[in-house]
This record gives sequence, C-alpha cells and structure tokens, in this order.
Amino acid sequence: MHQNKNQNAPLHVPVLLQEVLQYLDPAPGNSYLDLTAGYGGHASEVLARTNAPQRTTLVDRDENAISILKGQFNHGEQLIHADFQTASIDLSADGTTYDLILADLGVSSPHLNDAHRGFMFSEDGPLDMRMDQRQTLSASDIVNHWDEDKIAGILKRYSEEPKAKRIANLIVAARPITTTAQLADIVKQAWPGYSRSHPATRTFQALRIAVNDELGQLERSLPLWLDMLAPGGRLAVISFHSLEDRIVKQFLANAAGDRYDAELLLLTKRPVVAGTNELVTNPRARSAKLRAAVKK
Repeated sequence: MHQNKNQNAPLHVPVLLQEVLQYLDPAPGNSYLDLTAGYGGHASEVLARTNAPQRTTLVDRDENAISILKGQFNHGEQLIHADFQTASIDLSADGTTYDLILADLGVSSPHLNDAHRGFMFSEDGPLDMRMDQRQTLSASDIVNHWDEDKIAGILKRYSEEPKAKRIANLIVAARPITTTAQLADIVKQAWPGYSRSHPATRTFQALRIAVNDELGQLERSLPLWLDMLAPGGRLAVISFHSLEDRIVKQFLANAAGDRYDAELLLLTKRPVVAGTNELVTNPRARSAKLRAAVKK
C-alpha cells in the first residue's frame, strides 16, 4: 500500500485491497470511478496501475474525506462531494462511462474512531451518524421524534432485531436521549444478562442505515453503475452486512442471467472474503464481502 501523501489523513486501511486489484485488473489508461473514495486507499493503488488521473473520478459524501482527497489527488482527478446515488445520477445523465467502477459500502474506520460522529457507543458522543454533515436528518431526530412503530420498523428491517418492539418502546419512554452511551444503555435493558456482542450493535446499525438511506441508495444506484460501465468494464462492490450483500448479489445475478441479452458476466460466483493475514492486521475486514462482474 502506498503511503498516504497527506500526513494529517486519518489512518484507514482499505479492505480486500489485493482482491479489488485482482478483479478490477486495472491497466494503463483505464478510466476509473470510485464511488466511496474515502481516504484514497483503493484509489491510490488503482491509479498507480492506470496512470490516468484525467480519467479518474473520486466520490465521497463526507467533507473530511473530500478534504483529505484534495490534498492527496491533485493531478487532474475529478473529485465530487456527494453521496454515491447523487453522483451516479449526474454522471449517468452526462453519458459518462468507465472501465472500472468500485463501491466500498458502509462506514469507514475514521467514522467509527471519531466519537463526535456518533456512529459507535464504545466512546460517548452525540447521536449523529450522518456520513454527509450537510444532511439534516440525524440519529437524534429518529430516536427523539419518530413514533414507536416507525422506530421498531427500521430495527426489524435494517438489523433484523428480534426485540425491535421492546427496544422502540424503551427508547420512546426514555426521551430525550442525547448521547450514544445513553442510547446503548437503554437498549441493553431489553437484553439482560451476558451477551457476546453488545446488545445495542444491531440498533446502531439500523439507525445508521436509516440516517444515510444506505440500502435505498444502493438499490437505486446499481442500475446506474451498470449503465456507466463501458463494454468490457469491470464493477466491484464491497458490502459489510447481509442486507447489502443480498441486494448486490440479486442485482448482479439478474444482470448476468442465463439468457442471450445478459449484460454482465460474473467474476465471483461466491462473495470473496478477507484472508487470515488481512484479518490479523485489519479485523474490521471480517464482515467484508466482495462481488465483481464484467460487462459483455
């Protein structure tokens, strides 16, 4: 992995880096779209092989990531500060196509490590969870203002929480809730006794997905990514939980179906996961699943 050119960049180790390079197979001159560029870990390695900054587009919805990317990539790359759905709509409308497209979904390590962003409960912080700080909807809005049935609904849908109704009831009864630790303690009341993982893990996942519309954006963006792939172009998507992976798997399977007009050829029949060596140095790669396909 290349050293980050910006010494002030948060430490972020890209997951499944070698596997991404294997399946994207970047070659000199290839155009490249990174829809979740983050802190440039995947992009720097792909660009080292394409050597085509003028044909590279890097997207991220997080203002901190965009600031880091501006310092790291300044040789003509196009940087877009937007969520990947908005960027995909705009790029697709312009008729832009790419040889390589990568989407590394989910939340990044710098998000998780910064208590002020409110994604985790290991350190107390505000109930935020916005990937794009310009967005108005936050976890606090959902927790403190949505009705009980609506909260229970997102807990069931986005994290398959078996005690969704009980947790929603506890949340509504405890309002106002202002911090991540406070919310985690409330959720824990629904799960007395020992638990291998913190009982609030599923609740925090569901809230994060709802705040950032992660599944909806993915469903609406996948067809756009297919349209933007040049003939022979390669798409790679990394997901981090079963709901995301299910959406990606189904879309790719449908587009690569056994029919004469299939648009894709699958490069991965099963999701590619991290090996033992990567898990030692980057335990957050444990839930990562990579799927890839090439356009016919």
